[in-house]
Amino acid sequence: FFPIVFLQGITGRLFREFSIVIAGAVIISSFVALTLTPMLSSRILQKRTGQHNRLYTATEPFFVWLVRTYKNALSSFLRRRRIYTPLIMIVTLVLIAVLWLNLPSEMAPLEDRGQLNVNSTAPEGATYEYTLRYSDELSQFMLEDVPEIESLFQIVGLWNNNAASHRLTLSDARGRSRSQQEIADDLGEKVRAFTGARTFVTQQQTFGGRRGGLPVQYVIQAQNLNKLKEYLPRFMEELDKSERFQNYDVDLKFTKPEIRVNIDRQKASLLGVSVRDIAQTLQLSLSGQRLAYYIMNGKQYYIIGELERSDRDKPSDITSVYVRSRTGQLIQLDNLVTIEESSTPPQLYRYNRFVAATVSAGLSRGNTIADGIEEMDRIAASVLDDTFSTSLTGDSRDFVESTSSLLFAFGLALLLIYLVLAAQFESFRDPLIIMFTVPLALVGALLSLWYFGQSLNIFSQIGIIMLIGLVSKNGILLVEFANQRKAAGLNSYDAIVDAAGARFRPILMTSLSTILGILPMALAWGAGSESRVSMGIAVVGGLTVALVFTLFVIPAMYIYISDDKKYVTNVG
Repeated sequence: FFPIVFLQGITGRLFREFSIVIAGAVIISSFVALTLTPMLSSRILQKRTGQHNRLYTATEPFFVWLVRTYKNALSSFLRRRRIYTPLIMIVTLVLIAVLWLNLPSEMAPLEDRGQLNVNSTAPEGATYEYTLRYSDELSQFMLEDVPEIESLFQIVGLWNNNAASHRLTLSDARGRSRSQQEIADDLGEKVRAFTGARTFVTQQQTFGGRRGGLPVQYVIQAQNLNKLKEYLPRFMEELDKSERFQNYDVDLKFTKPEIRVNIDRQKASLLGVSVRDIAQTLQLSLSGQRLAYYIMNGKQYYIIGELERSDRDKPSDITSVYVRSRTGQLIQLDNLVTIEESSTPPQLYRYNRFVAATVSAGLSRGNTIADGIEEMDRIAASVLDDTFSTSLTGDSRDFVESTSSLLFAFGLALLLIYLVLAAQFESFRDPLIIMFTVPLALVGALLSLWYFGQSLNIFSQIGIIMLIGLVSKNGILLVEFANQRKAAGLNSYDAIVDAAGARFRPILMTSLSTILGILPMALAWGAGSESRVSMGIAVVGGLTVALVFTLFVIPAMYIYISDDKKYVTNVG
């Protein structure tokens, strides 16, 4: 757990306290086991002089049979260890590679929190009244169509006149027949029939959830705005064809109407009209200008001069405006300017000093954030040329960073455990034998996640890191006792067989107690249980598979690696 303390980003903030608590509990329990437990045992435990109790009498024959069966199976396995051991390790490594590459990956499982967000964007330039009318119609439809809604909160025009947002609070998960995911999928299909605005449904992420709750955020950077304006529509067209995304949006929209006034400077100069005169005349005519104050009944009012609305309704009205030349002559702008209608972004964005657009997308059912990033990379490779660069931001960047941090923590945990064991056994070989339990636990965790339809996320990966310390205990028990038997004069084969039989019960008891202790986490239900379930399944599955195979593989590896001539190799 020590490496988890040094994780950066959101993973470090989330699990730092968790790792400190677990590490502290292990240290205190070790102290108690070495001090308080022996004292209590000397006081409480008594030497048995009579018969055992009924429970012991009823269960002991079963455990005797179990130990005998295990010894027979181990002997059979060790006679064919040159076949079975390499086969198990090869299959283990292949399964780890296949499952790791093919299991769905995401930041965290989507939890049923009983909340949905419905965001709408009307066409650019839409009035507040239009957006309000559309939003009211949509609210009425959702209240009638989704019986699970307990409350609906509507916001219109908060950040833009053409934007509206609805927050739906659903009834408790235990009291409804449909999950949050099913409601979101069904509602998302139905709101597409509302053509007055672009509307999509999002679910609140377990954590993060920036940019309206859309998990995939992909930044496209260009050298200039014209290049971005040319290629961005093609990118969005390919995005629309993809089945991995349920909805999408982009922050850079070339949809704001704009009228470009082109001045014939040469003609204006000949007629004695300056560019400044034309600009001031247009500003006064179209935008208005404060000319003076008017005071009435002790109150001051602005006097603003501008054209009548009927004289400035159409773009062509611009050319009907007159401007005064230096000679005092009125000249119609139709003789000096031409107008051009175009569109422009309401706001420009930059990323790493480049003009940029951030494409955000919501995932369709069955797809994870890793699938979304992979699809974005594929579209970028097919649409954009070499002058573009791409980056991740928001939840997507957090996902990639957390994955890298957890892999680093996994490797650091392996290294620290190996060094500690090397110091404990005064050998480089014995820790290597014990570390063979790790791939066995890892394949068990990945198989469990695959079988139960879980994903690789930060919770399941933390569970995998926990497995390194949990499964190493079984190998330590076997190797330590086998070394003691070798010190008594036995060879490696006899020592490990004797150790396996003697330590079978302690290994079985410690493993089963840990598995049963974590099993409620794997069986959790209710709101917010999705994260706990993935961690619990990874730990329980890894411990179960490691328990079975460790009892056979570790003895075989001990025979291969351990040294009969010198059972302890001095370090340094």
